Formats: sequence, C-alpha cells, structure tokens
Amino acid sequence: MPDKRAYVSPLREKAAAQTRALILAEAEQLFAERGYGRVTVADIAAAAGVSSKTVFAGVGSKADILDRIVDKAVVLSGYREAVAHVLAMPTPEAVLEALARGTRAGNESQFKVHEAIHKALPVHENGQALWERATAAYRGALHDVARHLREVSPPPHRYSVEETSDLLWLWFGPTGWRTLVVENGWSWDRAEQVLHRTAVAALG
Repeated sequence: MPDKRAYVSPLREKAAAQTRALILAEAEQLFAERGYGRVTVADIAAAAGVSSKTVFAGVGSKADILDRIVDKAVVLSGYREAVAHVLAMPTPEAVLEALARGTRAGNESQFKVHEAIHKALPVHENGQALWERATAAYRGALHDVARHLREVSPPPHRYSVEETSDLLWLWFGPTGWRTLVVENGWSWDRAEQVLHRTAVAALG
C-alpha cells in the first residue's frame, strides 16, 4: 500500500507565516504601548484582524507570544556582527566609541521590544527568567568587550574584567539607555555622546 502523506500547500504555509508575523508585530506594539498585563489575546487578535482561535493555533498563549518576540529580537539585534566590529578595534578609545555606537543602534532599533519586556517584568508569570532570556547574549557580549579592553589597555588596570563588564552593563545595557532616553527625555545622540565620554573617563 502506498505511503499516504498529508499534502502541504506552499501557498497555505506562506499565508500562515505571514499571519504569524502580523500577530507578533501587533502584539509587540500593544505590549510596548499598554504593557503586557493590560493586553489580552483577544486584543491581539482584534489588532491583527484574526480570531483568538487563530492566535492560539498559530502562535500560542500570550506568554508564548512574548517569548517569540524576545527570541526574534535577539536574532535581529545584529549583536554578533556589532561585537565582532568592537573586538576588532585596537585601542580602548576606539573600542568604547564603537560600543557606544553599536549598543545605541541595537537599543534604538529594538526599542518597542525593550519597552514590551520592561513593562512585562512586574506582571509576567516568570519575570526573572524572561529578563535573563532577553539579556543573556547582551551581557555575554559586554563581557567579551571587557576582556578585550584589558587586552588593548596598558597596565595597571583600574578594574577587573568582571568589574569592567558590570560597568559596561551599567552604561550600555538596556536599562542605562532607557533611563536617559525614556525616563529623562534625552535624545539618542546626546545619550550616546555622554555614555561614551563617561566610559572613557572611567576606563580610559
């Protein structure tokens, strides 16, 4: 008896992928604007022009949706390429300038995602795990930069690699950028300039 396999329509698969992308985009916007706790699956479905059943079938629960948004943001952040560029810099000043520019670009381009995550943390089912999921690669990249700074900086070194990594996280992590740009209304340009100068003064 011939093996009967379900036929998968390429057009149907393409339409399903487009629907999933639309759902995620609308959810990201709603989470960033209203906050995760104030958005329901029905809200997301209405914004995407589909049924709640379609949302659950295609993407999952509200927590699943946020997880997908975070995973997508990590991939699209371009952090690997940005870190490779920073690690190619031969002097501390050049490293910190490239780091300020690169982290600014990542935070600015992923602004809505970062807002969605920030507003979700107090009410998410597992906020700590969400934060670690969203920032693990970011923190790891800054640790690599801290180690590189030690390699290109003449001794004596003011801080250990771990301390330098912590300071880079303070200045160039998502919370540092958000504090200046969102909470205090700074422009991205001004924030980049000041964070760069602060890091050079402290580490240079």
